[in-house]
Amino acid sequence: MPDPIAKSQGTTGAAGRARALGRIMWHTLTACVRYRVTGLAAEVAFFALLSLPPLIFGLAGSVGVIASRFPVTTVEGFRDQILHYAARFITPDAVNEVLAPTLDEVLFSPRFEIVSLGFLIALWSGSRAMAVFVDTITIMYGLAGERGIIRTRVLSFGVYVAFLVGGAIILPLVVAGPRVVDRLLPDVVAWLGRAYWPIVLGVSVLVLCSLLHLATPVRNRWRAHLPGAVLTVLAWVVGSWALRWGLLVLAGTASIFGPLAAPITLLAWLYLVAFAVLVGGALNAAIAKVAPRFAGITAEQANHVLDRPAKASDSP
Repeated sequence: MPDPIAKSQGTTGAAGRARALGRIMWHTLTACVRYRVTGLAAEVAFFALLSLPPLIFGLAGSVGVIASRFPVTTVEGFRDQILHYAARFITPDAVNEVLAPTLDEVLFSPRFEIVSLGFLIALWSGSRAMAVFVDTITIMYGLAGERGIIRTRVLSFGVYVAFLVGGAIILPLVVAGPRVVDRLLPDVVAWLGRAYWPIVLGVSVLVLCSLLHLATPVRNRWRAHLPGAVLTVLAWVVGSWALRWGLLVLAGTASIFGPLAAPITLLAWLYLVAFAVLVGGALNAAIAKVAPRFAGITAEQANHVLDRPAKASDSP
């Protein structure tokens, strides 16, 4: 069966596939170097880190309001599960001195003003972080400036709200893990519990593919962003495992990095996420450049992809 990318170039066979793959790899590498993928990833990670505290602030207040409608024993069990899960990633001192008192405050003393104020700040800072994400993906395509500031902010706000709604549904299931989900499912669909992680990875690929599709100023096929989304998820899995191993090593040392292991790892993980998404965007841009028919764009549009030189003003 011929490769769709090689076929879209009008070349088939092993030689055509090899040439297409070589050009895609070359364009991906040059895009990452030309548009400073490491610097853009650091910028995205910084704004994402700034947007996390107000988001957690608002979510914590929401949890407290919702928890007040359940029996105390149920809330205490939920609190213990969170602390047990958090102990895998942060140090015991951080769990006992920071996380546990905070959970006690928001779970057993709900405050409606925390919800409203927290979410207002979260919407502003989160949409700003998403705008940086959209801008950097656009830069990786070499199409900076194609979309105006107002359109970018409106798009970023809509995407961020959609991510909040989707995250409110999906993240609790991801945090709960396959065992809890398996107990909640009826026997008819018990097989879903066994396919938990493949489903999570598949949904992650679909979400990332949609994000890359929306962030691209040039309208192309949704499926054209699947290669970059798959690459991003693979980088997440491998990088997250490496970061978790590093956190365990740092937490067990007596150096100054021991107490700072959690914030360092969080920032490093956000950097990894941003780096993986941007490299995935560069891969998709390279595919669109080499195989415009596969991407669903015209040859004229493909000539503009990855064709704009990097400028200082390209930074969002």
